[in-house]
Amino acid sequence: MDDTKKILEERGSRYGNYLAQANIACALRHVVTLALGDRGKTMAADQMDALVMINCKISRIVNGDPDYADNWRDIAGYATLVADRLEGK
Repeated sequence: MDDTKKILEERGSRYGNYLAQANIACALRHVVTLALGDRGKTMAADQMDALVMINCKISRIVNGDPDYADNWRDIAGYATLVADRLEGK
């Protein structure tokens, strides 16, 4: 088995079916985009990117293994990066 196939199998066992996970992530991004548009709000690049990444992590939790602590730590990490920038750190 080549390395790519092995990695994909490992990720599939951790995060579930990729198409299902991608659909969840896209739905979450759609909600954020609509909500911002409805309120006439914009965000800085780091805020939007953090939300995209957090949505990805949420979709992996929902679709895959909710007990995989790394996803939860990643969510905290992305939020911390934005908060630190907002606080001038």
